[in-house]
Amino acid sequence: MLRKLLFSCLLVFSTGFAAPQTLTFSDVPQVLEKLFTYHIENKELSATIIRRSMKIFIEQFDPEKAYLLESEAAQYLNLTDVQASAVLQRLKVGNYSDYQSLVQLFQKAIDRASAMRTLSAQNIVQHGVSSTDERSPARYATNEAELRTRQQQKMARFFLFHQAKTSLETQDRRAKVCSLFERKIGRLEAAYLPTNPRFEHMLTVKMLKAFAKSLDTHTSFFSPEEAYEMRLSLEKQFEGVGVVLSEGIDGIQIADVLKNSPAEASGKISVNDVLLSIDGQDVRTMAFEDVLRLLKNKENEVQLGFQRATSMFNVTLKKQPIAMNEERIEVSHEKFGDGIVGKIALHSFYENGHGISSEKDIKEAIRELRAQGPLHGLILDLRENAGGFLSQAVKVAGLFISTGVVVISKYGKEDVHYLRTLSGRSFYSGPVVVLTSKMSASAAEIVAQALQDYGLAVVVGDERTFGKGSIQYQNVTDSKADTFFKVTVGRYYTPSGKSTQIDGVIADIVVPTQYAPYNIGERFLEYPLPRDAVAPAYVDPLSDLDEKTQQVFQKRYLPFLQRVVPYWKKALPQLKKNSAQRLAKDPDFQAFLKKLETVKARQNSIPVNTIDENIRVGTEDLQMKEAVNVVKDMILMEAEGKETALAPTGTCED
Repeated sequence: MLRKLLFSCLLVFSTGFAAPQTLTFSDVPQVLEKLFTYHIENKELSATIIRRSMKIFIEQFDPEKAYLLESEAAQYLNLTDVQASAVLQRLKVGNYSDYQSLVQLFQKAIDRASAMRTLSAQNIVQHGVSSTDERSPARYATNEAELRTRQQQKMARFFLFHQAKTSLETQDRRAKVCSLFERKIGRLEAAYLPTNPRFEHMLTVKMLKAFAKSLDTHTSFFSPEEAYEMRLSLEKQFEGVGVVLSEGIDGIQIADVLKNSPAEASGKISVNDVLLSIDGQDVRTMAFEDVLRLLKNKENEVQLGFQRATSMFNVTLKKQPIAMNEERIEVSHEKFGDGIVGKIALHSFYENGHGISSEKDIKEAIRELRAQGPLHGLILDLRENAGGFLSQAVKVAGLFISTGVVVISKYGKEDVHYLRTLSGRSFYSGPVVVLTSKMSASAAEIVAQALQDYGLAVVVGDERTFGKGSIQYQNVTDSKADTFFKVTVGRYYTPSGKSTQIDGVIADIVVPTQYAPYNIGERFLEYPLPRDAVAPAYVDPLSDLDEKTQQVFQKRYLPFLQRVVPYWKKALPQLKKNSAQRLAKDPDFQAFLKKLETVKARQNSIPVNTIDENIRVGTEDLQMKEAVNVVKDMILMEAEGKETALAPTGTCED
């Protein structure tokens, strides 16, 4: 999440995908028809979508406002109703001339920027760079002198990034940085140049991305490479050799070696090794994307040639399924009394066809914790969990809920469905804290608010979570798909009928995280869906079931519904008081709060949904520390409550 220049790519041998088709402008209507068919609100092109798509199309090309002048962009960003309607009519008959004229403007801007960069590179080679402006401009440049400065700053930031990693004392090393920068920028610019052999395909993808994002903030069209990365994050498993490569000034290097991979098992590959060859073919002069393509075309086994310092060596690797265990779950505990307080960090909601799922991992984690001693309390850490499969959110919440509705989903005005847990008993029923932050989103918000609704957990963390309360259909896990997208098809609500959309899950006890001072959340995104609510479903209406199923559920399901537990709601005032007193006396936490204030003071200069500093005091996880303390309070209060309930309430005499 830090604002950095990151240029690395996970190298895996992609399997299971159909070969991506080469798209042309004539494919746009068919893809848009699919999006409109699925989308919850937008069912056809409109003047509003045209205006949005023009803006997004320009921002895709020039996100840093370093290419276009204000006078050039304004004619497309400020369309009148008449102009937008004219563009709409042309699109309806397959006329994409408005976007093509924009591309012609981009091409002129690329030529202009290239000339500006040549002068900047000469200066950097001679003198280097000591500092540069990190701020992103809020407006387009009014003249070419401003543009030149912005191009210089882009190159300077790139130079400083590499200077922090390696020595750039000589002119030769500095020239290599400038050459690498030009190659990387050139690849981005090539999408808009007619010399690109896939020119129409690339522009079609850019147009479809702009149209998709115009429907709402979470609808997206993906390139095959983007779709594959998304598939990995959802399934947590892939077939490959397990190396992460990055393009540096010394060539294509190993950036990381994945755990439990053939690369790690070989014991021969290290970070910063330079890739020289693939199956004997020299790749030192090949473009980075060509190296990726060459690797992806290899099947089963590949021989990689490397250089480390002055030595050269070869490694033969055989691809195999690799589970991304490190990105799934982290489990630890602290001693408390005669038992422990468990801590489970879940980073996403995932599942695949090979038996891996977040529900199974949490079940196994709780079993492991119980093996350490009596599990008196539990912390479910969702601070950086951005979501995943809705079905897994229901199953994870179901581990703490006996029986009942976890999520209400609404796909149309009357199309309401209830997602239930039917287990009949909870897998864990002790004191629970759900630790959240502004980065907790989507499925993470479902779990946090569902447990909060039923009174089964206390939510601790930032004042509110991200605020994503919409449901997306995605086809990136469909092995037969030839184009890839996700589209907003509905909204979700938790058993209280509340939506997390915009407002997020409100913490019961506020313990700020490092994300607290930043403008992070759905409210800061463009084109979010509005917030609404539905009727509560603590008593399941069964209205989405057929009559025969309703009869079965009335006998075997309704009598065993999870009831709302008021205990922790009543205990909240004392829990909050205890927490506030602890934090006020904690010098590290007070120092942390002061650091948050310094970030808040420059908040307006930081792009929304971005952080630019890892804010820490010492090495201790202060939020987890307080979450553990809250759980300990809950354990003691629950024990006292049981003792009170068992104690005699009076005396009697014979």
